[in-house]
Amino acid sequence: MSKTDLGRLIAQVMDKPTEGRTIEAITGEILDAKRAGGEAILTIGRCLIEAKDMLPHGEWKNWLVDRVEFSERSAQRLMRLAREWSNPTTLSDLGASKALSLLALPPEEREQFVAENNVIDMSARQLEQAIKERDEARKAAEEAKANADTAEQARSKMEADMAIVNASLEAAREEKQRADHEVERLAKKVLELKSRPVDVAVETVVDPEAIAKARAEAIAEMQDKLDKAKERQKKAEERAKESQAALELAEAQLQDSERARKNTMVAFDEDMATFQVLLQQAQEQANKMRGILLKLRGRSNKTAAQGMEKAMRALAEYFGRCAE
Repeated sequence: MSKTDLGRLIAQVMDKPTEGRTIEAITGEILDAKRAGGEAILTIGRCLIEAKDMLPHGEWKNWLVDRVEFSERSAQRLMRLAREWSNPTTLSDLGASKALSLLALPPEEREQFVAENNVIDMSARQLEQAIKERDEARKAAEEAKANADTAEQARSKMEADMAIVNASLEAAREEKQRADHEVERLAKKVLELKSRPVDVAVETVVDPEAIAKARAEAIAEMQDKLDKAKERQKKAEERAKESQAALELAEAQLQDSERARKNTMVAFDEDMATFQVLLQQAQEQANKMRGILLKLRGRSNKTAAQGMEKAMRALAEYFGRCAE
C-alpha cells in the first residue's frame, strides 16, 4: 500500500478534528508522535540493556515475562536495535520490524539501502526479500570477481605458454628445414657416387675389384648417412606437427578463456548480477504458475483457467512494456 492510499484510509477512519484546531497544529502533533515513536523503541532497548546489567543472575527472564511482558527473543532484538540503530527519525518512518530486518545490512549501507529501495512503502516480507536479493547479488558479484581474477590469471599463464609453444614451433620448423637440406644434399651425393666411379689412389696396378669394392663402400656409407638424415627429418617433422597442434590447442584455450573472462566481467557488475538473480527467480515463478495453469485446465469448469491465462498474458505485456 502506498503512502497516499494509507493516508486516505487513515483519514476515512479517524474522528473529525477538534473544532478550532489548525492544520499546523495537527501536523506538529503528528511529527512529534513520529519522533516519540522512534525514540520510544530505542529507549525500550536501552532500558532493557540497563536492566539486564542491573538484575542479579537468573532473574532476567522472569523479570522480562512478569514485569515488562517481553519474550527473551523480542528483548534481544530490541536491545540490538538500541545498540546498532543511530537514526530515530528513520526508525519512526520504518517501524521496529523493518528496522530489525535492516540490521542484517552493514551499518554504513543501511540508509543508502532505505533510500534506493523505497523501504518505507514496503511490507516487512518485501523488505526481507529485497535484502535477500541484495545479498544474493552481492554473493554472485563476489564469485564473479573471484572467477574474473582466476580467468585473468589463467589467461596470463596461457599467453606465457603460447609464447613457449611458439618458440618450440619455430625451433622445430628450423630443425626440419635443416634436416630437409641435409637429406637433399646427401641424396645428391648418393646419386653422384652411383653415376661415376670412385677415385682410388693406387701406386702401381689398378685393381678393378678394389675399385668396385671402394665404390660400393662409399655408396653404402653415404646411403647410411642419408638414411639417418631421413630419420632425423622424420622426427623433426613430427615435432613440428606436435608443436603446431599444441599451438592450435593453446590458441583455442586462450579464446575460451577470453570469452569466460568477458562473461565473468559482465557478472562482476553488481547491477547485472542483481538482474540475473531476479530473472532466474521470475523464471522459476513463471514455471510454477504454468504448472498451476495446467492443473486448472484439467478441471471441467474452465473459468479459473481462463482467468489465469488472461492474468499471465497481462503480466507478459507488462514485462514487455518494462523493456521499452
